[in-house]
Amino acid sequence: QLQLVESGGGLVQPGGSLRLSCAASGSTQRAYSMNWFRQAPGKEREGVSCISASNGGTLYAVPVKGRFTMSRDYAKNTVYLEMNDLKAEDTGVYFCAADTDLICGLGDNYVDYWGKGTLVIVSS
Repeated sequence: QLQLVESGGGLVQPGGSLRLSCAASGSTQRAYSMNWFRQAPGKEREGVSCISASNGGTLYAVPVKGRFTMSRDYAKNTVYLEMNDLKAEDTGVYFCAADTDLICGLGDNYVDYWGKGTLVIVSS
């Protein structure tokens, strides 16, 4: 079992920045690819970014490419999502997720573990 806890959400003005963290505990000795998803009010959940367990390669959804950066610290069992130039459309609950595939993707079909999410509100 793996437990995931997100933090770092909050209220930020358009153009601002936030850094989300996702701390993993439990079966951390196994390699997981990690994902960030988000769900805006009234919309379906969508994949934002992911990082592969095999080589640390990252993928980003088109709306966030160039503005968001995902990274991981194996020593701390934590992944991060650095979000810059935030826009109102980035508002939503951000979820951390893990799956056992060595190569990550932005879909949620193979997610094995979910965090409970952290709320990001971008508003002036």
